[in-house]
Amino acid sequence: MPKKGGQDNFANDTSDLSETQIARSDDDSYSPNDQSPVANTRVFRRRWLMLLLFVLVFMTNAFQWIQFSIINNLIAKYYGVESSTVDWTSLVFMVVYIPFIIPGAWIMDRLGLRVTVLLGALGTASAAWINAVGVAPDLFYVVLIGQTVASVAQIFLLGVSPNVAAVWFGADQVSLACSIGVFGNQIGVALGFLIPPMLVHDHENPEDIGTDLRFMLYIVAGFCTALLFAVIFGFQAKPPVPPSGAQCSSAKQSSGSFSGYFTSLKKIITNHGFMLLFISYGINVGVFYAMSTLLNQTVLFHFPGEEKNAGRIGLTIVVCGMFGSVLFGAILDKTHKFKETTLATYVCALAGMVAYTFTFQLEYIPITFIAAGTAGFFMTGYLPVGFEFGTELTYPEPEVTSAGLLNASAQIFGIIFTLLGGWLLATYGSMVCNGLLSAALLIGVVMTFPIRSDLRRQKANRESMFVVGEAKDNPLPVSA
Repeated sequence: MPKKGGQDNFANDTSDLSETQIARSDDDSYSPNDQSPVANTRVFRRRWLMLLLFVLVFMTNAFQWIQFSIINNLIAKYYGVESSTVDWTSLVFMVVYIPFIIPGAWIMDRLGLRVTVLLGALGTASAAWINAVGVAPDLFYVVLIGQTVASVAQIFLLGVSPNVAAVWFGADQVSLACSIGVFGNQIGVALGFLIPPMLVHDHENPEDIGTDLRFMLYIVAGFCTALLFAVIFGFQAKPPVPPSGAQCSSAKQSSGSFSGYFTSLKKIITNHGFMLLFISYGINVGVFYAMSTLLNQTVLFHFPGEEKNAGRIGLTIVVCGMFGSVLFGAILDKTHKFKETTLATYVCALAGMVAYTFTFQLEYIPITFIAAGTAGFFMTGYLPVGFEFGTELTYPEPEVTSAGLLNASAQIFGIIFTLLGGWLLATYGSMVCNGLLSAALLIGVVMTFPIRSDLRRQKANRESMFVVGEAKDNPLPVSA
């Protein structure tokens, strides 16, 4: 018999579904009463609300990643620390993610989507309040604690976009939904580039900088708290029936046990194609992390006093990347050319980074905006493409596991590129620093070529549709 609570929660969307169609097992996993994996699949209107809530939580967490680095010189002045020390407000996100990725991914697989997003929202709100009370010249360590808490919350958000998409969206919208999920991160980074330089200004008296900073951080904390309550009362774990045959099959094969998780992990890391993507994805996103963290210092190196333009260049990078994410997600849904799209996006990201590197030498800031936007369009647009390709290569293993590993790779390369790039920038200038990042992208392009286009999820969807066609031609007998 179906769970009564499940029927009550989904009453508005399931009035036209039979009791059989919404039957679920005791562990709340999908259990259609038909032999076909897609005989009872359906998408629900509320999927857009779930996606919106996730996007907003992801956005607020991403905002906190870059909120201090983009005004690096002002934070250093107020707290009396070095610029390289301020960089750790961003780097801590990368450092914390690496050791927590495996237990974090297991928790996500064990506790489900709702609890995962709730933990992310709770950690993000807590971090915002810690940062807000840490505004005092001698409390920089409190800021680092707040950023560390936000970093832990990030573990429950960064790899969840493909999971939200797969759980709630049909096969013809899953790549677009994943792109919109990644959109949340990009919006947060964009606002993180834009808002701090607008609200926190340079003053002769450092206390006035603190007043501006306190005002901004209390606004962030209030918004994060309101969003936490919205997630508590509005976010649901899954629809009553799966949206696609692939998701139905994946749900049947999932395991919440720790041994089951490590079995899944072993299958993924022994997948040759995925491991090539693991490295190439990490290089691409790691370059983006380093580029973003060092943006304030890079711009001020060539354009002293242009803190606001540093934020605007960062905004340009991310806004262009948003369009790229949605465009490439739509292309994947229409064409299912995962490897071809991944490779083309990567090559264009390399070209954009090379242009970005050389335009700084012209010291003409409008050209820098154009080059930065081009790099952002392809580099940030690559994020959902890489996620979706990874999911295809590793299906039917949990999306959150493959996405988590890709993000771990990005954090590792992000730390390396940020630390090395920061040293090169201070010692040799932006040309050498950005040249290193361009060379790294070239290596990533080369590593993408040998990846086989083994689209396992697409194959599962095709097989499911074939079964449905057979079922229509030869209906199953109905018991009395």
